Amino acid sequence: MTLISSISGTRGTIGGKPGSNLTPLDAVNFAAAFASFIVQQSGKENPTVVIGRDARPSGGWLSDLVSGTLQASGVNVVDLGLSTTPTVEIAVPGLNADGGIILTASHNPVEWNALKLLNSKGEFISADQGKDLLETITKADFDFPDVSNTGSYTKEDGWIEKHVDLVLGYDLVDVEGIRNANLKIAVDPVNSTGGIAIPVLLEELGVKQVEVINGDVSGHFAHNPEPLKEHLTEISSIVKEKGFDMGIVVDPDVDRLALISENGEMFGEEYTLVAIADYYMKNKPGAAVSNLSSSRALRDVTERGGQSYSASAVGEVNVVLEMKRTNAVIGGEGNGGIIVPDLHYGRDSLAGIALFLSHYVQMGKKMSEMRASYPNYEMAKNKIELKAGMNPEDLIEKMKAKYANENVNTVDGLKIDFAEEWVHLRKSNTEPIIRIYTESKSKDAAEALAKRIENELSSMI
Repeated sequence: MTLISSISGTRGTIGGKPGSNLTPLDAVNFAAAFASFIVQQSGKENPTVVIGRDARPSGGWLSDLVSGTLQASGVNVVDLGLSTTPTVEIAVPGLNADGGIILTASHNPVEWNALKLLNSKGEFISADQGKDLLETITKADFDFPDVSNTGSYTKEDGWIEKHVDLVLGYDLVDVEGIRNANLKIAVDPVNSTGGIAIPVLLEELGVKQVEVINGDVSGHFAHNPEPLKEHLTEISSIVKEKGFDMGIVVDPDVDRLALISENGEMFGEEYTLVAIADYYMKNKPGAAVSNLSSSRALRDVTERGGQSYSASAVGEVNVVLEMKRTNAVIGGEGNGGIIVPDLHYGRDSLAGIALFLSHYVQMGKKMSEMRASYPNYEMAKNKIELKAGMNPEDLIEKMKAKYANENVNTVDGLKIDFAEEWVHLRKSNTEPIIRIYTESKSKDAAEALAKRIENELSSMI
């Protein structure tokens, strides 16, 4: 059982002892600390916070606890109920609120839940703000107002529909082209709020032939909710056997988008962003950003379009900072997270779906043909365990010295770019390990590079 509190929020497994798992006491403490933070940031006695949740079974009582604690702290609560992460992100500025809380453990299994924290722009709070918040929790440094100054509660429906309308109104979404393409699409929203949002989006886009599996919004996930190949055998078979043009898969809070080609093969989470960036370079060229552990294919496609690419440290908040610095038109992470700053600075699968379908119908190729048109890279992920007393920073410094003549980046751990492959070394914040990410022209080559780097690190230990 686990409880992990970081600068972006707190997440953990439900049940067990306070301080070791995500229990009611931990949820109340975190919500109270966030309320104190919002009061200070806003300068208001009664600021407003928007909350929303995915469908996992713990979400109902967790939402009630968080809402009650916020109100007891003097915060006015606007509750979107069952929602998506990007929907809450657009609702915060849309309602002129002072912050937001998303109750979701994203791709984690059903026994997990989390509180993810937003500022008044609907963006994740900064690292410095997160550190201050953690200190507030540690010290229990918050006060509750008397009954005359407690907050209000409002239930607000219809924000998924408003979110869909926002996406439909974006100038790069080719609604007419999608409507006329007579697409046949299978969808797996893994028993969460994508089962509400994606059918609405596809209907508004004019997609008439849609088959949804695992579409009940029960939160009892039919399979591991992380949208990886090994978890998506059912929809992959349906797409191939029933002749669908593609399959669409999201995680429980709808900020990661995975696609399946007409042949039942994964299009590749990394290539969701690559394809959409390609579409951007043809229609609205500009800089692109992903994190250091994302595929080099995005850099290739961006530079092929005559534009600049840059990489950030891992983590959505870091991607957003780099996008703002470079005024990027498109960005995200290789896990299928698409960020469209014209809409908002958050990973948004609804925007990703609409933009990908626009690209698909204009390109006029099958999914497998689209995928083959992009530079092909394969990834491998490995790790090396550290014994007590070992310093991961020292090991990474030794690797930096060893490869000083290569193209190295130390923004987040150590990334070494070779001519046709790369390796990224990062210490884990939750385990005594160094993570090893590699990419090359084939799976075998990526795995061989990962093994070589692992052996080199082991020899240094």
